[in-house]
Amino acid sequence: MTSADERTGPRAAAETGIDPRTAEPIGEPVPLSAPGEAEAAAQAAARAAPALDRAGRAFRAGLLRAAGEALEARRAEIVRTADGETALGADRLGGELTRTVHQARHFAEVLEEGSYLEAAIDRAGGTPLGPGPDLRRMLVPIGPVAVFGAANFPLAFSVPGGDTVSALAAGCPVVVKAHESHPGTSRLAFEALAGAAERAGAPEGVLGLVHGREAGAALVADPRIRAVGFTGSAAGGRALMDIAAARPDPVPFYGELSGINPVVVTEGAARARAAGIAAGVLASVTGSGGQLCTKPGLVFVPSGPAGDALVEAVREGFAGAGEAVLLNAGVRASYLAAAERLAGLPGVRVLAAGRDGRGAEGFRAGPRLLSVPAGRFGAEAAEECFGPLTVLVRYAGAEELAAALDRVPGSLAAALHCDGETEAEAAAELAGMLRERAGRVVFGGFPTGVRVSWAQTHGGPWPSASAPYSSVGASAIRRFLRPVTWQDAPQWALPAELRDGPAGVPRRVDGRLEPA
Repeated sequence: MTSADERTGPRAAAETGIDPRTAEPIGEPVPLSAPGEAEAAAQAAARAAPALDRAGRAFRAGLLRAAGEALEARRAEIVRTADGETALGADRLGGELTRTVHQARHFAEVLEEGSYLEAAIDRAGGTPLGPGPDLRRMLVPIGPVAVFGAANFPLAFSVPGGDTVSALAAGCPVVVKAHESHPGTSRLAFEALAGAAERAGAPEGVLGLVHGREAGAALVADPRIRAVGFTGSAAGGRALMDIAAARPDPVPFYGELSGINPVVVTEGAARARAAGIAAGVLASVTGSGGQLCTKPGLVFVPSGPAGDALVEAVREGFAGAGEAVLLNAGVRASYLAAAERLAGLPGVRVLAAGRDGRGAEGFRAGPRLLSVPAGRFGAEAAEECFGPLTVLVRYAGAEELAAALDRVPGSLAAALHCDGETEAEAAAELAGMLRERAGRVVFGGFPTGVRVSWAQTHGGPWPSASAPYSSVGASAIRRFLRPVTWQDAPQWALPAELRDGPAGVPRRVDGRLEPA
């Protein structure tokens, strides 16, 4: 398992962590990958791919559990370094590390259970069209995968994150492009994973790490890379997606890109639970500085006294909220520019605004609460603003709400607050509208917080994701697999899971689902 920063050679520059609280450099500089290092990492991954596949599901499950143990063993050092580079706080980052370890263990369980293979057998026999051949099908690894770390999740969506562990579970070696905001954290996490892989006896090249945007672009273009996992901005993702599509052999690009994540509050819910909903909106919008891909950027609130009371409760919460420390200078600049643009749209009012942090130490900015009538709400007000800002959209009646929702782009998640006893029919219609715009529909809660589990979906219609797959939960493994059918194959040519006799995985045999 080789890292670009372990090699020698000329360096054009280096990545240095910046403490967002002070805007001062932190930690040792990490050299950018020299030309050719991305290619070398991809070559090593390609050499490792057949051996990782042959090692089997049990080996990969053990490798993932060992990776989780290695991260736990360096918990204090990793959390301390990540906090210095992101200012997300030790509590939040400790929870994120716990989630990251859980992801690794979860995919070990996915491997052992085996249904992800979609194994199916159709024995030779008669069909309506005459004699049919013996067909046996299952999913196999797609090949080496490039993974891009995310700024706002230095662990769960970065070097040791869900893309990495789901690709390894699928049997695909991984080369990670570290995010420039947390090079030190990326290096620590890679050392932990690489050490675990080496001790487990994984093939050389099963994990690689590169630094720098040029190296990342080179990875996507490299012919040995067979798929790309990305979490980040729509602009950055689109640029890499274009590289993947322009290759002589285009490869799948799985981008988790952006989301406005609308929250809809009905009249009944506003009347019954204004204080609780207001507190939830504040926490969901300002938690982690509003730097979550599932942060609600739009909250639809009814006109009238009940809605007015809810809006006032939300306004009071925002007015009393403190400044956020944002991840880096670029995030802060983009946030302030987006907040100013949104506030200047026709019909938009600023209900609450904290200080913008100008002149203060570090990358600080205050929360913003805006409001616009649904009749004046347009697509330009439904663009993601990464940071602690949301827009309240005041609607009068079901028709105006439906028309406004039609102008909301695809999102990772959406939420509905309603009175299930008195508004069930109308709420069911609203839930159907939200389903068309999101990969996850939350009832009585908020989009932030994504459980790692079998039933999770973290994806949605464009621009929230580039393809209809989840980047969280058991089904995330499906991105890095492809189907193969063996026709009239002898037993020795078949994978163990498709041979006659007990297979240890669920299979569909002659159309009937059989348990393991």
